[in-house]
Amino acid sequence: MAEPVFVCKVSDLPDPGKAVYEVDGRSIALFHVSGTFWAIDDICTHDGGPLAEGDLRGYTIVCPRHGAQFDIRTGHAKTMPAVKGTPAHEVLVRGDDVFIRLNEDA
Repeated sequence: MAEPVFVCKVSDLPDPGKAVYEVDGRSIALFHVSGTFWAIDDICTHDGGPLAEGDLRGYTIVCPRHGAQFDIRTGHAKTMPAVKGTPAHEVLVRGDDVFIRLNEDA
């Protein structure tokens, strides 16, 4: 199991909010929605676009390139043109510290 990596303080990311962090060489989009943090790869599976640059609508991120939508909680692709989800990762909050543990199966 991958070790969790510190990425930010809870207070660094507003609710709702989003940011991108590099974790072990991967771009990870971190979201803060309704008091909970979620993390997915910052890559649209349709064309490789940066998801976190898109609009956050509740638990959905909309790719800024072609409008594909992904569930930030699971990485599931919700709409075309994406047909494949993007990997989701575990987020751990310890006090005011936020950590991401990469999904080793992704």
